[in-house]
Amino acid sequence: MSQPLPVRAPGASGRQHAVSKPLPTSPSLALRTRAESGWEKFLRRASNARPESE
Repeated sequence: MSQPLPVRAPGASGRQHAVSKPLPTSPSLALRTRAESGWEKFLRRASNARPESE
């Protein structure tokens, strides 16, 4: 009743996982506009936050 287990060779199991990579696309105009306005707001806040030494 005690039969040896089959020997498995190391390596690929035969399964293939299909992971699709997102295609590189440029950001939409709306996203670029929103990012640009956010960056401008950040720069304004940063310049107001620290006093400039004269």
